[in-house]
Amino acid sequence: MNTQLGRPARRWAGRVAFAFAVASSVPALASVLGCSDASAPIVETARRAYQPEKGVRAVSVNGNDVAYFEVGSGPLVVLLHGFPDTAHTWDAAAPLLAASGHRVVAPFLSGYAPSGIQPTDMTVEMLGRQIVGLVRALGEDHAILVGHDWGAFGAYAAAAFEPRLVDKLVTIAIPHPIALAKHPEVATPQHFVELTRPDALAMAEADDFIYLDTLVARWSPTWRVPKGELDPVKNAFSVPGSLNAALGYYRGFYADLPAALFEPVSVPTLTFRGTKDGSIDPAPWADQKAAFRGAFELVELPVGHFVHREAEDAFMTKLLTFIDE
Repeated sequence: MNTQLGRPARRWAGRVAFAFAVASSVPALASVLGCSDASAPIVETARRAYQPEKGVRAVSVNGNDVAYFEVGSGPLVVLLHGFPDTAHTWDAAAPLLAASGHRVVAPFLSGYAPSGIQPTDMTVEMLGRQIVGLVRALGEDHAILVGHDWGAFGAYAAAAFEPRLVDKLVTIAIPHPIALAKHPEVATPQHFVELTRPDALAMAEADDFIYLDTLVARWSPTWRVPKGELDPVKNAFSVPGSLNAALGYYRGFYADLPAALFEPVSVPTLTFRGTKDGSIDPAPWADQKAAFRGAFELVELPVGHFVHREAEDAFMTKLLTFIDE
């Protein structure tokens, strides 16, 4: 491992963990950081009834069932969602990719119903290896990975572990860990604080998961969110254990990040950033290019966190051009 990268990475992860732990336990500091008061009343409502997904397939990956949608034939493209989201975030993109001559698979990440719930909190390393395992379980030894949010973290990890498996990499809304490690001063995003609090589960599921609507509005302040946009993820989280498993990605982030994640990426990469994204400080984006030694392009669009949904036409035009080059 490159020691120059290792030390900042450890300082960054340590500062994140310390700040979140303190903010979670001290309401006054949580207020300063912009998170909700842990003592605020939580509205209890009846849990919505889960509506089973239609048209899903499933495969066992590293001992866990992964459900997915599939369409088309040809070279494999795997579409990886984030939080708060599901495989349905790719409903518009998948048929267009299939029409361009690709086999398109959009999994529900582990923990998101109808995929199985992992027995421990999800770490970035576990997520990356699960994506590698999914590609192989689908009978393929090459894939183009497209990841948003946690899906982007997982895609970075998969490309770091198995660069020969990843033909091309597309990430959305998340800078590479090398870029993040250069900016420990911005390592306290509000939602990380909120979603690792002791009462995070009760907060997030209260009042029919209204916190998710608040989060999307914060992250994408200019997006006119389509009616029903969050119904699929609220449906997934209505399965007992699913929301807690999704929050486990945030808790698991504090585990040691693998050394491979702090080596420059050799895979050709296209990254999308929304310039109005309220989920993360913009500072790390200035160092995104330093994380890549292969072909790299950063596309910035005047939208929020959900670039692929907020600017569908511009996103798809650039994505199709890139993967077909």
